Amino acid sequence: MDVEILSRIQFAFTIAFHYIYPPLSIGIAIILVIMEGMYLKTKDKFFENMTKFWVKVFALTFAIGVATGIVMEFEFGTNWATYSRFVGDVFGSALAAEGIFAFFLESGFLAVLVFGWDKVGPKMHFFSTIMVSLGSMFSAVWIVVANSWQQTPAGFHVVGEGINARAEITDFWAMVFNPSSVDRLLHVLSGCWLAGAFLIISVSAYYLLRDRHIRFAKASIKIALVVVMIASLFQLFTGHRSAVGVHENQPAKLAAMEAVFDDQTNAPLYLFGWVDEDNQKVNFGVAIPGMLSYLIGFDSNTKVTGLNSFKKEDRPPVNIVFQAYHLMVAIGFALIGISLLGIFFWWRGTLFKQRWMLWIFVFSVLLPQIANQIGWITAEVGRQPWIVYGLLRTSEGLSKAVEAGQVLFSLILFMLIYLGLFILFIYLLNEKIKHGPEDVDSIPSEIGHPKA
Repeated sequence: MDVEILSRIQFAFTIAFHYIYPPLSIGIAIILVIMEGMYLKTKDKFFENMTKFWVKVFALTFAIGVATGIVMEFEFGTNWATYSRFVGDVFGSALAAEGIFAFFLESGFLAVLVFGWDKVGPKMHFFSTIMVSLGSMFSAVWIVVANSWQQTPAGFHVVGEGINARAEITDFWAMVFNPSSVDRLLHVLSGCWLAGAFLIISVSAYYLLRDRHIRFAKASIKIALVVVMIASLFQLFTGHRSAVGVHENQPAKLAAMEAVFDDQTNAPLYLFGWVDEDNQKVNFGVAIPGMLSYLIGFDSNTKVTGLNSFKKEDRPPVNIVFQAYHLMVAIGFALIGISLLGIFFWWRGTLFKQRWMLWIFVFSVLLPQIANQIGWITAEVGRQPWIVYGLLRTSEGLSKAVEAGQVLFSLILFMLIYLGLFILFIYLLNEKIKHGPEDVDSIPSEIGHPKA
């Protein structure tokens, strides 16, 4: 393999592995705010001890997330020097904002959140929990802003030529609120909330199946289930908004997502299929006639631009984008179904009697993680061959001095290190789950004694 393919694989591997953890910490953090807020309101120690347990899980995901994210910053310089030079002015301001408004805020209050239970008052500790949660989401804000600028550049002009060309910001707020940033940010955050909430549901359902920490598990599931119901429905809305934005700003990507080869109105929406790119058709496909046009314009006569309107060298790979996008959508609807089914059984008073539902809850933790990963595959592969859409090709963003052997060696090294970190994460998480919460089941609580 050449240096471009190896560099792309290396960056894809490191960012995909890193992205296991930030969504968990962002999602868990928002639930910590809810749990601790219930403690402040009710003065019920049950909620305080429940929060303490999930804080330990949050701290673990946060620590591994930091450790796995640092290497990506070095890859920009080692593997993608031309790209770094081109986007340096844009990314420098966005990542500096992340450091000031997000990382310092999050890490500054993290010590109080984890170690300050007996050292500060309840209100101050609750304030620290809120700040950590906001800091984690602010971090997502600036990362998504930077990535969205690559998708839909705005608020800049290009100075210099050739290898010395670079984008300079002319309007900071136009850069921040580029055409895709808000929709993509909301979609990413809803995915994060789902990842964290389903981890809590999964662990709690496991406790119920093992007849352990009953009151704690029931209370945790109820709180997290409300979050996943809201987040899953919100994700459907933000996903639709993002797809409309792709139609307006990146028509080649939308054409790949839905395997549209010729410009057409009344464009069909495929439920599934296998794309034959050579013959420009979808094999084994099931489609709803006119639905794609209707969804993006609320009119079946809305024109969808096909891939044949673009030069071959400007088209993204079709089948991988098509499959990733449709699997992401399918998982999204599955998460909505799981959340609504859980709410239905809760309303009926039989949620915790449905062992088959609890087993679904246990394994549901995997679904948001898969959806988050393939969502990014859809976004990033669908942007190809551009590393900055319409401005800089991926092949042009490489470092000129790096060699394939160097990238391959570092890729293997990263794989071994990250495998070790993943094993450590699973081991420590398993230990925390086996140990369980501290004495929460001995504390009376209304929500801890559900009738169901």
